[in-house]
Formats: sequence, C-alpha cells, structure tokens
Amino acid sequence: MKTLFFALMLLLCLPAASPRRLRRDSQLIRGSVPRRRLTGLVSYNFKSRRRTPRSDDDPATMAPIDSNADGLPTCLLCVCLTGSVYCEEVSPDMTSVPALPKESAYLYARFNKIKKINKKDFADTVTLKRIDLTGNLISEIEEEAFSKLTMLEELSLAENRLAKLPVLPNKLSTFNANRNLLKTKGVKANVFKKLTKLVNLYLADNLLEAVPTIPESVRILHLQNNNITDVTIDTFCKASDNYYLRPSLSEVRLDGNPVVLSKYPDTFTCMKVLPVGRYR
Repeated sequence: MKTLFFALMLLLCLPAASPRRLRRDSQLIRGSVPRRRLTGLVSYNFKSRRRTPRSDDDPATMAPIDSNADGLPTCLLCVCLTGSVYCEEVSPDMTSVPALPKESAYLYARFNKIKKINKKDFADTVTLKRIDLTGNLISEIEEEAFSKLTMLEELSLAENRLAKLPVLPNKLSTFNANRNLLKTKGVKANVFKKLTKLVNLYLADNLLEAVPTIPESVRILHLQNNNITDVTIDTFCKASDNYYLRPSLSEVRLDGNPVVLSKYPDTFTCMKVLPVGRYR
C-alpha cells in the first residue's frame, strides 16, 4: 500500500506539458513560417488530408478554405494563416496557382510544377503584397495576370522557364526573374520604366543581349551571366546631360557577359561605383 501511495503522489507532482513548448517544437514547413507567435494557426496532415486544429484555435480567426483547380481545398494542400498561404513542394503535384482565401497578403508557392499564370488567377485577390513562385515550370504568363495587384511590392519568378515578361505592377520594390530563358525581345523596352518604386532588380542567368531601361529608383541590379555584348552612355547615364548623377545605383553586376566594360569609359561617369564585370 505504501508503494502504491508514493507512486500516486509522484504522478500528481509531475509538471504538466507546457503549451508554449509544444508550439515551439512543432514544425510546419521549414524556412517558411516566420519565427514569431502565430495566432489562428491551422496545421494539416498532408498524407491523410485530415485537418488537425490546435487546442488554442479560434474558429473566428481560422483562414477560410477555397478550392484550387484540382478540386482540393487550398488549405488542405497548403498551410494557411490569416493573410498568408504557404504551398511549398506540395504533394500531389500542384500544376496551377491555387484559389486563395480572400484578403490574402502573402503567397509562397515555391518548388511546385505550376506551368502557367492566367489573368484570372489573382483577379480576386487584390490585397496581395508578396508572391513567390520560385522553382516552378512557368513558361507563360498572360499579359494582364498582375494588372489588378495594385498593392504588390515583391514578386519572384526565379528559376522558371519564362521567355518574356508581362506588364508588371507599378508598386513593385523587388522583382526577381533570375534563372529563366529571357531574351531582350521578350522584355519590352519600357517594362520597368514605370516602376518608380523598384529598388532591387534581379535578371541574372538569362539570355538577355542588352541592358533594359532601368528606373532611377533601382539600387541593386543583377545582370550577370547573360549575353550582353555592349553598353552605351545612355544605358545608365545620359548622353545629353554631362551633369547627370545616379547615386542610388550602388551595385551593378555584369560579370559573366561577353561585354568588355573598359571599351566604354564614358558609360559609367554618372555612377558612384563601377559595375562588376570584365574589363579586359
């Protein structure tokens, strides 16, 4: 009896498992969910497609569930938080942009098999501020696919199969199209001209033969590993204005291109730094 009594006392004295510790130890998609306390979080069993709500879920804050092109609810394929949708390396294969919950602000659909972006894909989600479609199979984007995204600030189409670019939202601050199949004829001369808030422009590892028109606001420009053969004084500066300065352009990469930059000594006089590239 004494032994049973002490065993019961020991069980009663054990500390209960901390809900905070359970939250910290649980993982959804590595590298995707920000390291902060998340409210309204819903996790899912990807194999069985069964919803497993957490104990502190509030039904009022759970993200709504919409259906994608394959007929499966978006939030069974992805991780949905209030305002954010994470669809990375989805199984079964995701081949089109999923229908998003209303008022989504962030979409991360990296490393899937999306092939095309239609103009209707984002037509009802005008609140998007960031879209990351890195590592898909996108070869076509309809011309008006981003036309209604007036709040979009960051767009990544890196590591796809694009040969040309559509019209881009005017409010973009970061655009990444590294590692595609872009040629100069597929990039309209003024595609970036109206992007007056663009700061970071990444077009490395493509097939460009010339430098596109770069907005005054750009600070970082990556054009390495293309087929650029020459630059002119109007590429970065202005032939008609000897006093023109461009102090905001602080990083330009042209390495890995055929162009020999030392042949164009007057081309960079308005810049505070010389481009990285081949000079002899």
